[in-house]
Amino acid sequence: MKYEMTIAGLKRQLPLCPINENLYIGAFVMFGDPEITVAAARDLLQKAPEFDVIVTAESKGIPLAHEMARQAGNMPYVVCRKGAKRYMRNVVQTTVDSITTDHIQILCVGEDDGERIRGKRVLIADDVISTGGSLRSIEKLVNQLGGNIVGKMAVLAEGDAAKRDDIIFLERLPLFHGDGSPIEDEQ
Repeated sequence: MKYEMTIAGLKRQLPLCPINENLYIGAFVMFGDPEITVAAARDLLQKAPEFDVIVTAESKGIPLAHEMARQAGNMPYVVCRKGAKRYMRNVVQTTVDSITTDHIQILCVGEDDGERIRGKRVLIADDVISTGGSLRSIEKLVNQLGGNIVGKMAVLAEGDAAKRDDIIFLERLPLFHGDGSPIEDEQ
């Protein structure tokens, strides 16, 4: 099953993936699709507040953050890693429970990247915001590191995330019933 949608002016077929027998999500993966990455970055930057640094989570947000930073004039960006690396010093970390992962993950930032955030206007960017778990974890890290969050952006807002007034996004991505039909908002 697939769901067709237009994102940043481009049509894409999103495979539907089960979360359980009654709930499916549309898989939006920017890896390997430079056309959608460039277009989404362009359209998000048109909506973005002024910022000094972009912060994203490893790993699906990396191409987006990179392209946004490039299009914005080679601004710096920081990736919150899923685990500490040997070269990272004085690591700050938190946990995240994401709808697309079957276990609790760690997000962390080392001292060098922390300095890129401290005292700066931070724009958080990601591919999809759904439950907001990853976003909350990134916010926690940015706050611990002394950054000033000026905006939270995503290419797609999934399910109830589209109702939030604190995120900027390009398109709404519905959740899906087990038969592949979109779950309509209950209002």
